[in-house]
Amino acid sequence: MNIENLIRPTIKALKPYSSARDEFQGVTDNMVFLDANENPFENGVNRYPDPHQGKLKAVLSEIKGISTKNILLGNGSDEVLDLIYRAFCEPNQDNVVILPPTYGMYEVLANLNAISIKKVNLDKAFQPKVNEVLNAADANSKLLFICSPNNPSGNSFSSEAIEAMVSNFKGIVVIDEAYIDFSTEKSWLTRLNEFPNLIVTQTLSKAYAMAGIRLGICYASEAIISVLNTIKPPYNINELTQKKAIELLTIKDLATNQISDILKERSVMVSELETISYISKIYPSDANFLLVKVDDANKRYNQLIEKGIVIRNRTTQPGCENTLRLTVGTSEENKKLIDTLKSI
Repeated sequence: MNIENLIRPTIKALKPYSSARDEFQGVTDNMVFLDANENPFENGVNRYPDPHQGKLKAVLSEIKGISTKNILLGNGSDEVLDLIYRAFCEPNQDNVVILPPTYGMYEVLANLNAISIKKVNLDKAFQPKVNEVLNAADANSKLLFICSPNNPSGNSFSSEAIEAMVSNFKGIVVIDEAYIDFSTEKSWLTRLNEFPNLIVTQTLSKAYAMAGIRLGICYASEAIISVLNTIKPPYNINELTQKKAIELLTIKDLATNQISDILKERSVMVSELETISYISKIYPSDANFLLVKVDDANKRYNQLIEKGIVIRNRTTQPGCENTLRLTVGTSEENKKLIDTLKSI
């Protein structure tokens, strides 16, 4: 597949903005910087951040075993997804394929970018209908979004189904792995080199406990990363975000231990939820949350709110009638949730 053929003509012709920090690439020690119209008085954030996030990408490269040339960072995954839309989808002409129930921002970003949407609902087991997905695509289908582990259902898609879609879809396939660190399935990062049309997105918001710094990660071929770098804002990742991410990522076993605790708590929650009479089903989860089917989702949601517990009511999503999504919290938070569910 020639990725060049999928890029919008206006993007191909675009000359990217060159910032002051782009133009100077030399050693910074003992240099006097009078090139970017910055305030010269040092306070830790008076200078523009590294537009290429070199130190942070080096840390991620070591953790993930992926070259820095295959990494793009965004102000949250939503910026990464928006850049992908802008690079490959012609407004009022192209379309994307999504698999509901799924992450809601795929559809929001499509609407923002004037891109049509083709929806192929997951089956009753929340698995993709591969043939229907591929048949739904046409010559203007530029993106296919696969969320695995899926939000809100929590399950991973079968590797065979994903491979069939990546291999046969004629556009870019985006596998959203926001919850991959909680899963027993392997990340598709291990197969990135096999598929030139594959993009894998991840985040520091879930397993790495950094939702507040807004850092999304895009892994793809050098060709795709190059075009996304062309259109990203020059200083999209601020200095504080870069420093905090490096600080927490380099604390040995921090994320590993937190993930282990969350998985243990998830198992405890499942055992306790199985004893509650009005919960008729607990869906399998490879994420840090559980989707449960109840007798009346609206009623149970409101009862929990009255008791000071906020969860997500997913009953309006396809295939999710009368379901609630419960995030795995601390042991104390989970105990309060379970005790409240038993008492209402």
